[in-house]
Amino acid sequence: MSTQESRPELSGFELRQRLAYSDEALLAECRIDTYRSSGPGGQHRNKVSSAIRLRHERSGLVATGTGSRSQHENKARALSRLREAIALAARAPLPCPVTWPENVLVRDGRLRVSERNPSRHEAVALVLDALVENGLQPRPAAEALGLTSSSLTRFLLEHPKAWVALNQMRAERGLPPLRS
Repeated sequence: MSTQESRPELSGFELRQRLAYSDEALLAECRIDTYRSSGPGGQHRNKVSSAIRLRHERSGLVATGTGSRSQHENKARALSRLREAIALAARAPLPCPVTWPENVLVRDGRLRVSERNPSRHEAVALVLDALVENGLQPRPAAEALGLTSSSLTRFLLEHPKAWVALNQMRAERGLPPLRS
């Protein structure tokens, strides 16, 4: 019996909680594979197994890091990509009242999240949850989050995979795609 079969699958809410986990705690739930991969390096290119593949055992989500010759950098990239995959895949009920992650700045209806902010994936997940709960309509979702609709749209455009995921969900419901 594999590890995944012996553990119950995570609900969207339980999977979403993993976004707040420390790197070490999230890595503890992953199978880590190292392998050789083509990539940068010229004559020094990947003579060692520096590429990283993370497989989250309970959800089956997979993320890789292959862009560097450093295994540590590739692990950090793979971990960030795993958090992004969790944010895009896991839907949970919108908390009432809405509470933004500590490092996320919301002021005057505007959402600001740096690309280097470790809480950016939690913010993406929260925005997608609000959209799902409001029929994938930006204006009511923005109101539920205390944002302007232009701020919500701008935030989604800054996160292309979230924009694509939103338009895929809209297509599944027979709604036209949002335009940038």
